Amino acid sequence: MVRRLIGGTAAFLIALVALVSAQQAPAPLAVDDKALARVESRPGDWLSYGRDYYEQRFSPLDQINDANAAKLGLAWSFETATDRGLEATPLVVDGVMYTTASWSVVYAVDARTGQQLWKFDPEVHRKYDQLACCDVVNRGAAFYKGRVYVGALDGRLIAIDAKSGKPAWSVTTVDQKQAYTSTGAPRIANGKVIIGNGGAEYGVRGYVSAYDAETGKLAWRFYTVPGDPSKPQENKALDKALPTWTGDNWWKFGGGGTVWDSIVYDPEINLLYVGTGNGATWNRHLRSPGGGDNLYLASILAINPDNGELVWHYQTVPGDTWDYTAVQPMMLADLQIGGRLRKVIMQAPKNGFFYVLDRATGELLAADPYVTVNWASHVDIKTGRPVEIPGADYAEKGTYIRPGPLGGHNWQAMSFSPKTGLVYIPAQDNGRYYEKQEGFEYKPLEYNLGLAPIGRNLDRYDIPYAGRLLAWDPVARKPRWTVEYGSYWNGGTLATAGNLVFQGTALGDFIAYNATTGEKLWSSWATTGIVAPPITYMIDGKQYVSVMAGWGGAFPKKTRSYGRLLTFAIGGTAALPARPRPRTVTAIASNATPETIAAGGKIFNTYCARCHGGATILPDLRRSSPGVYTGLEKILDGSLVERGMPRFAELDKAAVAALRAYLLDERKKLVP
Repeated sequence: MVRRLIGGTAAFLIALVALVSAQQAPAPLAVDDKALARVESRPGDWLSYGRDYYEQRFSPLDQINDANAAKLGLAWSFETATDRGLEATPLVVDGVMYTTASWSVVYAVDARTGQQLWKFDPEVHRKYDQLACCDVVNRGAAFYKGRVYVGALDGRLIAIDAKSGKPAWSVTTVDQKQAYTSTGAPRIANGKVIIGNGGAEYGVRGYVSAYDAETGKLAWRFYTVPGDPSKPQENKALDKALPTWTGDNWWKFGGGGTVWDSIVYDPEINLLYVGTGNGATWNRHLRSPGGGDNLYLASILAINPDNGELVWHYQTVPGDTWDYTAVQPMMLADLQIGGRLRKVIMQAPKNGFFYVLDRATGELLAADPYVTVNWASHVDIKTGRPVEIPGADYAEKGTYIRPGPLGGHNWQAMSFSPKTGLVYIPAQDNGRYYEKQEGFEYKPLEYNLGLAPIGRNLDRYDIPYAGRLLAWDPVARKPRWTVEYGSYWNGGTLATAGNLVFQGTALGDFIAYNATTGEKLWSSWATTGIVAPPITYMIDGKQYVSVMAGWGGAFPKKTRSYGRLLTFAIGGTAALPARPRPRTVTAIASNATPETIAAGGKIFNTYCARCHGGATILPDLRRSSPGVYTGLEKILDGSLVERGMPRFAELDKAAVAALRAYLLDERKKLVP
């Protein structure tokens, strides 16, 4: 009887402990507004794109730290079966990792082992390849109340059941007859899914939309630039913007201002911050020939997430004419500035200046160059406007401008450590020769920049192309340390409480640095360039660091990509699969003259290099089968449109012959 009592008591105690544990532990997949606002209660998870609403990409985990980082090794890897660009930030919720790959495919994998749990393919039509300015990439998903939300390349917003991988609902967020695309990660704000779009170069009008997370019903939409001036504008903010546009064509060109990346929500102030992009065309003298600021291009917008009304705005580049988008990652922080604690929003956009603003009012607190800048002398703190250098707008003649359209910083996420007080920026130096296009004619569904083709007049300049990891002090307004790289277009960063900064590089190295000093502590070669930002998480008391590795995006490189999800831990001993060798090529005879080959090179740089400049973004034309060269006329006439290859009807037989000659000449250089 005593034994029975003891046994019964033990059983009762076990049950009681289990009940208490169940009450204390977070319910499976219970990621709601409260959980997203208080991520400190779930330090081992990575619940949203920037980990928390502040999007600082800082983790409090410190099991991996500056004392033991050298002991990191590969724990597991996951093959995504793609050779296109991988830019996503994975999410980790209750031991499951959710990530996206090219063509907006979504994967759920066991975060302990990398075993695939499910795969969701939205089956985006391959024609969108020609409408995506910068590869068929996707930067990640959002998680909310047991669902994974992804923006598909074709403009659909899809809610997926996190357990089954089955779609719960799908809505089309864009006019699919226009050249809209979606590559950015959605965000969650007050029960709404927030999503933008891209396509400014192809002639679209930018906007950001909010959808009910449960039903997919549109809650509100905010257009970032005015529409047809003969019709009523959608809101008062656009009425204010309309006089800042001039001429008769800007609205026919779409206007631009697309929200293709950064979106941040502050639940305390209840403001949604979105960054807006460039104009259509890039050249403001074609877009708005009478001048004007062209609101709300290249701006940070603070929007009421409940009704979609504009609260304040700050325009980084009034009347932008250099593709100086302000969609680069933004982050929130509380900083001691001028003897007082300020709630700020920080951004390092393309234009080369690092901005600190009061996030409640939009007041400019600081704007300082973080890379070489030659288009403006400084930003006037009183007016908030950049002081442009005469001639930088290339109205009268062409000129070389730094940064170029790839920017001093692009979409690759930066991070902030509250422990060091430093922002870790994937910075880069680059430039472009800007010259107006003579005889410009707007072409719907095509690339409309209003600029002379890339490659002209560059021989007179020593063009720098360099990348670095920059540790920026936003209070002191200066760099604390830098790490120089042999290439640019490097990956995003992650900061941790272990006094570490992680970053992948264009050359394929995944590196851990001392966050205080910049000392390199560890590295691992990924066999492909890395552009995505890393994350860290903890399961069963063990910390992991993960990154999507797969070269691609806006900057081509002549190495093949092997799309993989890599996860590291202290003592990891896994090995990557063997890397396949590039296909051996043989020379194909050609009798073309040097003049014809040179002409073909100009055609390639004008029409082809943006996609085929390397073997990663699209096939390396130097390695094509002989049939590609003999069938080049048919291909350029549209035979492969259904597979994403656009038609170039303007190229006559002589131009095609010159292009063929150039490709064959380049092919010869690959022959052993």
